Amino acid sequence: MARRPRFCPAGHPQHVIQRGNNRQACFASEQDLAAYAHWLHLYATKHKVSIHAWVFMTNHVHLLVTPEQSNGVSNMMQSLGRHYVRYFNHQYKRTGTLWEGRFKSCLVQTDQYLLTCQRYIELNPVRAGMVKDPADYAWSSYSAHALGKQVEFHQPHHEYLQLANSDKERQANYRGLFSSDIEGGLLTEIRKTLNKGLALGHGRFKEEIETLHKRRITPRKAGRPKRTRID
Repeated sequence: MARRPRFCPAGHPQHVIQRGNNRQACFASEQDLAAYAHWLHLYATKHKVSIHAWVFMTNHVHLLVTPEQSNGVSNMMQSLGRHYVRYFNHQYKRTGTLWEGRFKSCLVQTDQYLLTCQRYIELNPVRAGMVKDPADYAWSSYSAHALGKQVEFHQPHHEYLQLANSDKERQANYRGLFSSDIEGGLLTEIRKTLNKGLALGHGRFKEEIETLHKRRITPRKAGRPKRTRID
């Protein structure tokens, strides 16, 4: 059966995840992480994709992005993935695949949901037990949003910029968002929509997207429940 074309409409934020094949490590050194960041910047610029948030974990990557054109995210991820695999295989004298098939993605409603999704991404190292404070993890966008760290490929989303007029106040307000955990039901919804390629948002948002683009982004009738990945 042919795979459905990927749904990546221009101008809509998208949550993207790329996993290592069989959960194997994709990054084994700081050099690997820096190389991935370099090519992410290169191909995001080439394919006109804004990078709002990110986290590079040992065996997977999360991104929050907005493409200017409908094929922008796919083109960026394909180019980035191929280039990084060649580098990784050469670096570690290996052959074969590195990624677990195609990347996964879902649309994200801007108001109410975008900053929650951004927090979800930046809290990955905390949930994984790697650090206690997201500020202690170097390879995420938390330090850019909460502490003002300059990252070349970072393009903060308008929802983040609306937190305050000044940089310092905005960063303080953003840090305040992390004073409470993301509610469990919302965590489940974020994971489900991402793994199934649906949409993160309220009912009206989903109806509007489906009507405008003639594409289903809501789940079919429930059958036997499947085990949910935890990333």
